[in-house]
Amino acid sequence: MSAETKDVAVDDLVDQPASEDHVSEESVSEDPVSEESVSDDDTTRDSDMTDEERLVEEGEIAGDYLEQLLDVLDFDGDIDLDVDGDRAVVSIDGGADLVKLVGKNGEILDALQELTRLAVQRTTGDRSRLMLDVARWRADRRERLARLGGEVAERVLETGERETLDPMSPFERKIVHDAVAAVSGVYSESEGAEPNRRVVVLKS
Repeated sequence: MSAETKDVAVDDLVDQPASEDHVSEESVSEDPVSEESVSDDDTTRDSDMTDEERLVEEGEIAGDYLEQLLDVLDFDGDIDLDVDGDRAVVSIDGGADLVKLVGKNGEILDALQELTRLAVQRTTGDRSRLMLDVARWRADRRERLARLGGEVAERVLETGERETLDPMSPFERKIVHDAVAAVSGVYSESEGAEPNRRVVVLKS
């Protein structure tokens, strides 16, 4: 598969409306699992599963979905499954082509994460909060934001002047809030409306 063809395939993943091969929220809502289609054994098995087992199952379903995607795109990547708190975490690391699945500011990654969550939901019937990372983009972003939050907190503590950061997603703001909370004498809060909601750091 040529590089141009791969780029088109990645663009299609994000830009094309859902078809039979792409799961959408509409298709999930219109295709519920009926009580008749679920056997007593399946119901018993599901009720006996722990929260961690359910998250592991989510990760395995997501891993199968993403493995098929990588095969279609002819991308090299190793898929790692984990559980972090109350969500499954799936990471793809490997070839240089993977950066194409991240996109500018993680936009393609966010779209791919949502598609993966919908694929999991279609199988389990439950809404997924699965976190997807590709080429360590989210992990590196988390480290940078934690460091930024600590540096801003120390600066505000020294100068006494409030600082307002750039707009961030809820996930990113939480990382900064946690970093600021670790510094005594300052605190943070969020201001504004999405998608321009920002973290503000102030001296206590």
